[in-house]
Amino acid sequence: MKKYIYIVLAVMLAGCQFRQDEYVDFRNIEAAKGLKFRVIGQHETDLSGGLPNNCYLPDGTPVNEYSTVSDQPSDEAEGANEGRSVRKTTGTTGAGFLQELLKWSNQNKIIEVVGTYPSIDIDGNPITLSGKVMLPKNGAPKRMILVSHYTVCSNAEAPSNCFSLEGVLVNSGYGLIIPDYLGYGVTAKEVHPYLVMTVTAHNVVDMYLAVKPWLEAIGRSAEDPSLDLMGYSQGGATTMEVQYLIETDYSDEDDINHITLHRVFAGGGPYDVQATYERFVNTDTAGYPVAVPLVLQGMIKGDKLDIEISDMMQPWLCEHLDEWINSKRFTSAQINKMIGTKVTHELLTTEAMEQTSEKVAELYKAMTLNSIIAYDWEPKAPVYMMHSMDDETVPYTNATRARSHWKDANITYNFGHYGGHVLTCLRFIYTVQELLANEEAERKKYED
Repeated sequence: MKKYIYIVLAVMLAGCQFRQDEYVDFRNIEAAKGLKFRVIGQHETDLSGGLPNNCYLPDGTPVNEYSTVSDQPSDEAEGANEGRSVRKTTGTTGAGFLQELLKWSNQNKIIEVVGTYPSIDIDGNPITLSGKVMLPKNGAPKRMILVSHYTVCSNAEAPSNCFSLEGVLVNSGYGLIIPDYLGYGVTAKEVHPYLVMTVTAHNVVDMYLAVKPWLEAIGRSAEDPSLDLMGYSQGGATTMEVQYLIETDYSDEDDINHITLHRVFAGGGPYDVQATYERFVNTDTAGYPVAVPLVLQGMIKGDKLDIEISDMMQPWLCEHLDEWINSKRFTSAQINKMIGTKVTHELLTTEAMEQTSEKVAELYKAMTLNSIIAYDWEPKAPVYMMHSMDDETVPYTNATRARSHWKDANITYNFGHYGGHVLTCLRFIYTVQELLANEEAERKKYED
């Protein structure tokens, strides 16, 4: 047995390709011991029969449940949508996108590796976080993609505990690094600092910095050493914050932690947190009700505001905050059902609805600090940004304000009537897959 392990190790370090029938236990590789990324579990996933059951959409719905029900969840946008027409879409359409996503299959078997790494908490103190690395079964990935995941509420939806939908990109030969975020995975007992961008971006980048030498040690470094960034919804805003952090703090080529960005993909993101909150209040509608307590708790606890949550949220919702949200037992779909209303004033106190109140003013300051478009910064690496005008969860105004703020940046904007938040997520991942394939085809054409 020991001889077999040594042979496997020698093959890996030589950078050879693995046969489909070989199994490599990444936990037992000597060269990787003592590194910051520590493997705590791994398994192989076969996508030839479809997506695993433990795969969730941005609204907390299991993918397989969504793909087998013709009209659930509904992606009909509600309320005012910038004065534009509303397009209703159904799960049938979503199922079609899921089928298309799985067609891009150079290989069906992928390796999912769960591990821990050191980072910081909201006070800047050391903490151990977790996440997942997803790799092609055979050989080195073409390039690594650092994924900032969309909003999750249950710990079952954390990347280390489920199959992330973005994992279909591994079928095309890419590797993924997907942090859980503070408050999920091994830190599930902690409160998640929702939309507190600085700490979350650091947590994301820290995982990449820990995983990169681990990939080198196991002989799975990417063929292209530059990095792609990707994220949808909460992950879309986080991805732009990660780009800012990398281009600000990790751009020095002489730095051992230098990071070269190749391309950035951001979809459906709350780039302006204050605008998102104002939309809740001004329309008296919260299309994604759980976002209200998530945003309030994130700003108040994450930025240590001198505000009591009970001053901002209705008593009945405060009473259930720990049980429904902080326990990490329920998905957002389940919590939205338990909340039972999309009327904002039924969720917020009168003071929280009054935008000129002192406490709301303090809340707005925190929201501005956590809004990427408030920064005096312009993206340098090329960005592809997608948003649906019909988005009932993250208001479309986030996209228009991003375009106005970054009008001179190297950003390709794709805004259109793509249905609701969930369906657009599927379209976004499918489009990223297409863009990567087209880029690779162009490269091969040039080389030939």
